[in-house]
Amino acid sequence: MRRDDRDEPFDDLFREIERMMNEMINGANVEFDSGVNEAGFGADTHVDVHETDAEIRVIADLPGVEKDHIELECDGKALTISARSDHREYDERVSLPRRVNEHTASATYNNGVLEVVFEPAEHTSGIDLE
Repeated sequence: MRRDDRDEPFDDLFREIERMMNEMINGANVEFDSGVNEAGFGADTHVDVHETDAEIRVIADLPGVEKDHIELECDGKALTISARSDHREYDERVSLPRRVNEHTASATYNNGVLEVVFEPAEHTSGIDLE
């Protein structure tokens, strides 16, 4: 039996919406139909950044990743999370809302949830004249 396009009246509409969404977020390198962006984070991965006066907290879901397979790097402005599991690799650069003191960072990983806490960096430091 030959497929009749009238059997799926919304196929064209959904394809067009998907094309427009992919075009709109192209800078993020995300493809909706694949479920995994080019950076490696999939649709099941979620990253949140919470800010208070006392700390910056980054929480990332890394399902199926062992603690020993996670690498974290911070330059004070962004946190890079690199991780791998048997089925995928994660590589994400998370922009922080303000500069942090990366030397004060603490990280925990429990049941697939990574939590990294930073103290904010001092905005200015005084310079003594001699």
